[in-house]
Amino acid sequence: MARSEKSNLVNWLAATRPKTLVAAVVPIVVGAAEAHRVGFFDWYPVVICLSFALLVQIATNMANDYFDFIKGADTEDRLGPDRMVAKGNISPRAMIVVAVSLFALAFFIGLGLIQYRGWELLVVGIVSILFGYCYTGGPYPLAYNGLGDVFVIFFFGVVATAGTYYVIVGQLSIHVFLLGGSLGLLANNILVANNCRDRETDAKADKRTLIVVCGRQFGTYQFGAQLLGAIGFIVIYAVMSQNAWAFLPFASGILGWKSYRFIAANDGSSLNQLLEMAAKTLVLFGLLAAIGIALGS
Repeated sequence: MARSEKSNLVNWLAATRPKTLVAAVVPIVVGAAEAHRVGFFDWYPVVICLSFALLVQIATNMANDYFDFIKGADTEDRLGPDRMVAKGNISPRAMIVVAVSLFALAFFIGLGLIQYRGWELLVVGIVSILFGYCYTGGPYPLAYNGLGDVFVIFFFGVVATAGTYYVIVGQLSIHVFLLGGSLGLLANNILVANNCRDRETDAKADKRTLIVVCGRQFGTYQFGAQLLGAIGFIVIYAVMSQNAWAFLPFASGILGWKSYRFIAANDGSSLNQLLEMAAKTLVLFGLLAAIGIALGS
């Protein structure tokens, strides 16, 4: 492979933002574990759900790369990792074409679940893709109007976890919503770290995230509250399901506490390290939750 081809491939891989993709994988795993706990499991819907979730997240990341450049949120003053369009490594047209193509591919892959479970999944799939695009695009971009946090908690927590469970089991339960809520809150801590770091450039681009609107200190409080909320949801789940193994995610509290202390004491480009810490907390919490759920089946 020629050097330019390798460089181009590296740029496209970077555009997927691989470190953020755990937010798509973890809820699928936990949702499948909960389905197994109640006596149901099938690899086919798990693979389809996982493929759909990953494609939507990658497409959302690429659309975000495009729209943040167009709207002026990604500039040379950016403190975070390089964005491929703003850096000039990928053209704006190529980025948005690939993003839309991946949204379309996710849609067609998701159609494989309709015959398996029902046409109601078509609505869920279309809404997920639409909101993924509208995260930073469309006439009312969510991330630019203080609704990015709601999007992450709902779609990368509740919808992904409960959706996987529903596809396998054919019904919903309060237990899976508790699990989805905990994962959504931890996934959103990745966004909180990002928004705390970028608040100054976001404000200049009129990207009104919660941190821009409410201030930097609010970000620290939000980060800590979401850690406590995730623990609270898992406690309620463990009690309601009468599964003592479900307390395993408490072991991730050490990393969560270190993350909270870090966001309270650091700012600027150093918060890039917090992104990785928040992602690791989500992975550890989700892995331990899945193991605890499986052991309690």
